[in-house]
This record gives sequence, C-alpha cells and structure tokens, in this order.
Amino acid sequence: MYDITIIGGGIVGLATALRIKEQKPSLKVLLLEKENEVAKHQTGHNSGVIHSGLYYKPGSLKATNCIRGYRMLIDFCDKEGVAYDLCGKIVVATTEEQRPLLRNLFERGNQNGLTENRMISQGEMREIEPHVKGLEGIWVPYTGIIDYKAVCEKYAEKFRLLGGEVRFNEKVTDIKNRNTHSEVVTATGKVFETKLLVNCAGLYSDKVAQLTQPENINVRIIPFRGEYYKIRPEKHYLVKNLIYPVPDPNFPFLGVHFTRMIEGGIEAGPNAVFAFKREGYNKLDINVPEMLESLTWPGFQKVAMKYWRTGMGEYYRSFSKAAFTKALQGLIPEIQGDDLIPGGSGVRAQACDYDGGLLDDFSIIENKTAINVCNAPSPAATSSLSIGQTVSEKVLSRF
Repeated sequence: MYDITIIGGGIVGLATALRIKEQKPSLKVLLLEKENEVAKHQTGHNSGVIHSGLYYKPGSLKATNCIRGYRMLIDFCDKEGVAYDLCGKIVVATTEEQRPLLRNLFERGNQNGLTENRMISQGEMREIEPHVKGLEGIWVPYTGIIDYKAVCEKYAEKFRLLGGEVRFNEKVTDIKNRNTHSEVVTATGKVFETKLLVNCAGLYSDKVAQLTQPENINVRIIPFRGEYYKIRPEKHYLVKNLIYPVPDPNFPFLGVHFTRMIEGGIEAGPNAVFAFKREGYNKLDINVPEMLESLTWPGFQKVAMKYWRTGMGEYYRSFSKAAFTKALQGLIPEIQGDDLIPGGSGVRAQACDYDGGLLDDFSIIENKTAINVCNAPSPAATSSLSIGQTVSEKVLSRF
C-alpha cells in the first residue's frame, strides 16, 4: 500500500513527487509513467524557455506560480548544476495598433514585480537584435533558455534518492475507489493500492480525472499542435537570443517567435493548430475516437465558432511554408523560406470547459480520493516547483 501515487512523469508530476518527499520523507510515494522515460510528451517537446511572468494576469495562479517558480527553478539549477542561460528577450511592436498593447504588457510586468524590464526604442532594439524590425519594444532580462528534460531527469534522481519509487511502462487503465484507498490498474495487469491519487497526466488529465469520480468533470483537454522550423546554421546570425511579437489579446497563444536553444540552434514558431490526436506530433497523426471526442465537445464547438478565422490562418501556415515565412518576416524581414528547415513539434493540453472557455489558469479538481491537476498551461515548466509545492501542500494536509 502506497500513501500517494502520482500519475504522470512530466515536469509537474515529478516536481510534485519531489516536493512531497522533501517535506515528508516518511511517506511512501509512487510515480507511474506510461512511457519508458520521463518528459516524453509536453515537457520534452516544449521550446525550453524560462518565462518571466510578463504575460499573466496579476494575482492569478499563473502569475504567482510563475514568479515564485522562476526563483525556485533558478535556485535548483544553480544547486544541482543544470545548465541554463538568462539571455533575455525582446517583445516587439511592429504596428501602431500594437503600441498600446505593448504598453499594457509592460505595466502588467511591473504589477508582477518585473521591475528590471524596460521600454526600448527602435534604435535600442536594433542594438540588441540588429536584424529585427519594429517600432518599439520591451527588454525582458529575466527570460532564459534551458533543457527541461534535463531538469526532469534531475527531479527524478532527487526523488529516488529520497526513497521515492518511479515505475515506467505503466499506463493507467482503470481506478477503483474503495472505502479506505484506491486501486490503480495498469495495462500490464498490475494493481497498485494507494491512499491518495495525484493526477498529473497532462494530455490525458481529464481522462484520469474521470476515473477518479463518477460524476462528469466540466473540462475536456483539447490538443493543439505547435510546429517549428529551425533556421539553417549559416543564418543563425539573424537572431542573437529571443524575439517575440506582441500577443493577440483575443487568442490564447503567443504567436510565432524566434528562440535560441540551450543545446545550440535557433527555432522559429510555433503556429497553433487543432491536433487530430492527443499525442499527434505530425500533421497526419489521427486517432478517430479522440478526434470525435474533441469535435463533439460543446465547449470546443463554441471555441471553433469564435476563432475559426484565426484557426484557418494557423492551418494555412501549417501547410504553407511561404505563409509561415511571411509571418516570421514581420519580425525579421531578411528571413527567407530557404533559411528554414523542418523542426520539431509539440502538443499543448488546452483545457476547455463546457461553455467554450479556454482555461487560462491552473485548474485543480479535488475529491475524497484524488487531487486532479486538470490544467497546467504554459508556463508550467518554469513554474513546476511552485506548482509542485502548491499540490504537495494539498496532499500533505490530508496526512
């Protein structure tokens, strides 16, 4: 019998496991992961950016967790020798219409405590990024780059050293709630008895949550794929560090941008398109039952009606390299289609409620037997230790 069983070996599950064992080593804690290693999905496919907390509504869980988690992550990496680089980024207004949005973003950063940010002129932007095009920008010195898979491996190592147990290739297929405990059944036929469940299953968090309670939950995970190009090495000089656009306030994604990677190279993207499979990293990946689940969810139908123009534009960029290039040229006019080679992709687990709301903040649904992390949006990787702390406090209050 385990005291706590955590489902999901991504960065949130691992950070939660580590925080629990750090605070109460006597508890018997198990982490189950369906793949053969940690960070196989959302965590292992993200862009490797350490986010500052610039974009998030002051006082929201997103903002408070990002700012607290940022400091925790930097301290952890310093202590454990995980490489990172606080190289900074610029956010660029390219049109007159974006200037007020940029100023609002700057004020939001100030409200979130980012007092070292500064507004920069066109000339100052060109000093930082000589090939960028824009009217004015924000210099964000807090932003950095990192390999989050390396962070996850270090979390797992520390968790094991504290006596935690990690089991790979154990996909959860059923959860049976008993009076005093739960039985977690996996695809291998094993049954793990546990007093409390913590669901950090990412792209399948809604499915696992459904197994922990008989009544329906009000959210469905809708998968959105983000596709990247890489810039050819001979054109790396066009981008020094990170260049972002002013985000569209009516769309919950940041828009295509340029990111230097910690291991070398530069990524350009991503777009954001509906994926026909929860782990659909390629354009032709389709899982018909999963696709129909998303398409028939009333909330997603309302989202599709609201954002159909934007969505079609994202799909067009997905299939048209020329359109993708044109979007990037808004920031760096010199970039050409021949400078881009296909890169990787990631799938974002976007929680959508029944009424068509795309959840922008963390969502944790609790019941007698389980704590379900049903939405952990970007910047979940940056915020991981803070989210882990929040969830671990909920866990430990039950012991």
